[in-house]
Formats: sequence, C-alpha cells, structure tokens
Amino acid sequence: MNDELSKRVLGQIMGWDDDRAREEYRWLEFFSSLKYDGYRDFQAGMRFIESLATWLQQFETYERETAYRFVKERLVFVGLSETHHLVEQFYPKVAHEQLVRMVSARHGVPKWVALGREDLRDEIVMLRRKTLFLGLSDGARVDMLRHSTVGRLSNEQVAPTAQLDLDKWDDLLKDMRADVGDEDARFEMVYLIDDFTATGTSFLRYDEEKEKWKGKLVRFRDAISNTKTSHFEPGFTLGIHHYIASHSAQQKVLHAISRSTDEFAEAGWGPVEVTFGTVLPASLPVSDANPEDSAFLDLARKYYDPVIQTKHTEVGGTTRIDLGYGGCALPVVLEHNTPNNSLALLWAETSGKNDPPTHAMRPLFRRRQRHV
Repeated sequence: MNDELSKRVLGQIMGWDDDRAREEYRWLEFFSSLKYDGYRDFQAGMRFIESLATWLQQFETYERETAYRFVKERLVFVGLSETHHLVEQFYPKVAHEQLVRMVSARHGVPKWVALGREDLRDEIVMLRRKTLFLGLSDGARVDMLRHSTVGRLSNEQVAPTAQLDLDKWDDLLKDMRADVGDEDARFEMVYLIDDFTATGTSFLRYDEEKEKWKGKLVRFRDAISNTKTSHFEPGFTLGIHHYIASHSAQQKVLHAISRSTDEFAEAGWGPVEVTFGTVLPASLPVSDANPEDSAFLDLARKYYDPVIQTKHTEVGGTTRIDLGYGGCALPVVLEHNTPNNSLALLWAETSGKNDPPTHAMRPLFRRRQRHV
C-alpha cells in the first residue's frame, strides 16, 4: 500500500475531516520516518501507518480515538539511534569508569591521579584486557559494542553469550594471556550485558514453590563452575549492566542481588557492580489512577485473548497478561522487538478461534516470541 492510499484509508477509519487529517498526516509522516518505520518486525511491504490502520480496525468506531491518542501521547519507542547511543556510552561511561576506580582504589589515590600517572594508566589498560564482556541475550548488541570500542576492546574479550563451552573459555583465556604477556594471568572482571529489564525476574528471581534461585545470573554461575578457579581471579568483580530498565526492575534487581548473597557465596566472584544505561520514570506505566489512561486500559482488558497466557508468562506472578508480563503495563516498544512486559494490545496476535470465542488480537508492533 503506497503512502497516500494508506493515509486516506486511515483517515476514513478515524472519520477525520480534512483539517484534522492534514494535521495528523504531518505528525504521522514525521514520526514514522523518524522512528516507527524502523521497527524490525513489520511484515514485508508494511510500515507503521499501514500497521496502525489495521490495528485500529479491531476497535469499535467510538473507541478508535482513545487508541489513537494513546499511540500519539503515551507510546515510548526506543529507536535504533537511541539504542546505538546507549551501547556506545556503555564502555566510556560505565566500564572505563569502573576500571579507573578499581586501579585508584588499589593504590589509594584519587581517580585523576590514576589517569595522570603513566604506570597507573598502563595498569588500567592491563585490567581492561583482563575484563570479559558477555551478552545475556541478542539485545546485548555485542556487534555494536565491538564496533564502538575498536582499538580499546579486543574481539577475543567480547562474546555474545555467557553460556560458553570449556573450549571457548580456554580460547578466551589463552588469547588474554598472550596479549598481556603473562601465562598465569586470569580474568579480573566480567560484565554481563542485557538490553532491557522490566520486572527483573528473567535476570534473578526466587522460586518460592521450588525454594531455589533462578534466572540468568544463576545460569552464569553454573556456566563457570568448572572454570572459576582456573580462569578467574578469586573474588573477581562482576558487572551487571542493562541498557534500559523500568524503575521497578531497577529496585527489584538490586534487592534480589542483596537478598541472594548466600546463594552466590561460592560462585567465585566478589564485588557486584549493577549499572543501567537509563532507567524509565516511575510514572511511565499505564495506570487506572491516571484518568488519562483509564479509557485505554478498558480497551486493553476488553480486547484480550487468554490464549496468549502460557506457563512461561505465569512466572511473572500474574495469570492474565492483558497488562503485559508481570502486570507491568508499560507503553514501551524497542526497535528490535516489543517487550512482553508492555500492554498486550500493542504486540499480541491471535485468531480468536477459541471456545468460547474471544476477540482476535491484532498487533501494532508484532512481537517475536521467545517461548511458544
């Protein structure tokens, strides 16, 4: 569908007069080209305006203005340029700062002294090479990280996953020892990197029923269980970095790490540094307490197909996920995928062919499901 036709169709769906249509088309053209058309998972030949027109048709005529206003006023879309910025800022603002702090603390000098003395600058460079950067998901954007740190980080100290086999751990260690010129050197710091956390449960959570800790941090501990003494310095520093976090997830991740100290007492690491590229405002989630949100929340609850509930979504602590996984009620879309913590009305797609029949859900930004 060409742009002019798609805009005319949208205007008819919304019942706009000519003046309103011209005003809205200007806004749609600007934001579509700036952000929304860059969403990775639009179907071939479809862009934002076509997707919006299709999405709006699932609502009753009198409900469409509420849905459109939500998209225009409440949707938060993290585009490719913002993602690039967050990835590019990670090393200089987070990792490098941490390395400088570690060296300055070792010698009991201020950071500016560590940066000013040649011998301490050399030590920072050495410590940098003894640091691993491991992705926890595709969203870690390891490719971007490598490109943005050319000349500072070696490709042999950056890996797209923390679930490595013994041969790969050996290769990483061998390359590091060759670069630093020390056959006995071991890694002194590890960064675990992920793109987004809205509940914190995927990273670390306590399963009350099974009375055990679960999550990506547990899997990392298990992954290094056979190499922690041979490949890592005792009590190595562990850095945990998310490019984006909800305000709630920030608090929960910090609390879970504090609460799980005994669980990881023998894991091999010592100090844990938790950082975030950006933390979303506490006021961002859509809430019934906000009069401007209540009408759209009514739609989110009305146009809901429970078929999207699975055993995996139950981990978030809610049965219904009309407000998203964990009831987060986020209006957030990431350019490479839509989090399931966002309102399901934004991303879910179902046929509605259930017994009894339910509303078929049409996505505005179709989500690639990790669990099916």
